[in-house]
Amino acid sequence: MTTVLYSGGDVFNGADPILRDHAVLVDGDSIQDVGPAEKFADYQGEKIDTTGGTIMPGMADCHVHLVYGGEAVPSAHIEGANPAEVTLRALEHAQANLKSGITAVRDCGGHNYLEFPVRDACNSGRFLGPNIMASGKMICMTGGHGNRFGRVADGCDEVVKAVREQIHAGSDLIKIMATGGVMTKGVDPEDAHYSAEELAAGIGEAKRFRRTTASHAQGAEGIMNAVMGGITSIEHGIFMDQECLDAMMERGTYLVPTLAAVKNILVNKDNGIADYVVEKCIRIYEKHVESFEMFYKAGGKIAMGTDAGTPFNLHGKNTDELTYMVECGMSHLDALKSATSVAHELMQFEDRGRIREGFKADLLIVNGDPEDDIRMAADTANHRQVIKNGEAVAL
Repeated sequence: MTTVLYSGGDVFNGADPILRDHAVLVDGDSIQDVGPAEKFADYQGEKIDTTGGTIMPGMADCHVHLVYGGEAVPSAHIEGANPAEVTLRALEHAQANLKSGITAVRDCGGHNYLEFPVRDACNSGRFLGPNIMASGKMICMTGGHGNRFGRVADGCDEVVKAVREQIHAGSDLIKIMATGGVMTKGVDPEDAHYSAEELAAGIGEAKRFRRTTASHAQGAEGIMNAVMGGITSIEHGIFMDQECLDAMMERGTYLVPTLAAVKNILVNKDNGIADYVVEKCIRIYEKHVESFEMFYKAGGKIAMGTDAGTPFNLHGKNTDELTYMVECGMSHLDALKSATSVAHELMQFEDRGRIREGFKADLLIVNGDPEDDIRMAADTANHRQVIKNGEAVAL
């Protein structure tokens, strides 16, 4: 077991304002101690100098799609592809996330469970990668958002069966599509797809087997149906209204906003993205920003997520989301919390996401002070070192 002292700079512990001139002592894969640098004045072991920088927890992206690579039409690179090739791409994408300071990801919809061996290999340490939670197949209604690759189910009994199938296949969480979406042709993001009863049945079955749940939910009616059914997190939340907000606040429902998804489509709208996708994004962009601002001002729980894998939303560029959240009015400190302690709490990683004695040493060393300038964490050019389970990651 190797003991290393990271000292000389500052510490962001994942929850509190920056701690000045603090040090972190790592023993093997875990954090042994955190305190003022002077506390470790007599330490004689290996040291890493963090002068002029900040050591912080590794970040988590609570919404990625590892099998997709951010192509203009992501599904075109999956259909007909060799399953082994899809799996290798998913591993490459997972490792790109890690190298950008993302030490944990939540995969919110894959392809024929090909991402599961990638999850298992990364989580076991067989291959280098972030900690991964995976939902398996998205559960959607006939003709609903994601129906080309998801598990189509209609009616309460069939939704329950679909949840059981995902659990049997090895899913860590259950993803249910409450509304239409941008990437599926012929559906309206504002339309509620599953009924309140169908959503409640699926969510209840997931809870019975101790699984958290995530719902693609853009329209207000679908958001409300998912929240009232007991969903753990709302993904996107674009047309959230006051009723939705009040219900989410009362129940402690997380929002995973994925601002990067719409932003990257609009920036690249002339680069081969389908017209119907661009048209929907133009329509929803301002409402997306408005809903984020409303939820943040109300004090809601926001966990960072990007929807990485969607058009031009690249794995390895996940931390851009920090900048987008700050642009929408979030403080630098709250953006950092969103990506560290809050995101890991949503994923139920109880020993990651903070710099605290006994927690796993998933760490990121950045230049400067990210609480003062979010670009220190958001721009990978300012990253000095990623540490996963106490081991330095080659960048």
